[in-house]
Amino acid sequence: MEQLYSALNVQIANWSVLYTKLHRYHWFVKGPFFFALHEKFEGLYNEAAEVVDEAAERLLAIGGTPASSLKEFLSLCTLEESDGEVKAEDMVASLSADYKHLKEQLTSIAQLAEEHEDQVTADFAIGLMEKLDTHIWMLNAYLGE
Repeated sequence: MEQLYSALNVQIANWSVLYTKLHRYHWFVKGPFFFALHEKFEGLYNEAAEVVDEAAERLLAIGGTPASSLKEFLSLCTLEESDGEVKAEDMVASLSADYKHLKEQLTSIAQLAEEHEDQVTADFAIGLMEKLDTHIWMLNAYLGE
């Protein structure tokens, strides 16, 4: 179970850092697509906050201890923070890459959970993967890919 606990803590850290990145993008986006992206980033950071809470509660329910400090998040995170000025298109490309990375990790979590006969955690991971598929598709469509 320790592997599953660790994997869920990485998710908590990643989604926490992503939450902050999305806030940054929401505040600093500029250009002709400002209104659409400003609103989209807000929806995504609200979703990220919900994912952090759900993952932490799931981890507690199965006997683990969720990471709960910025120091822990930064030490566990496998996503990159955003700093400096970033163009809107680069924001979208970064988020697409982040969501692809998260999806890969969630695939592993689903497999680990099934190995431990924890269908609820597997379902949690699979449900997130479905959301991420939609986000990746939409972000890539914005980029013309």
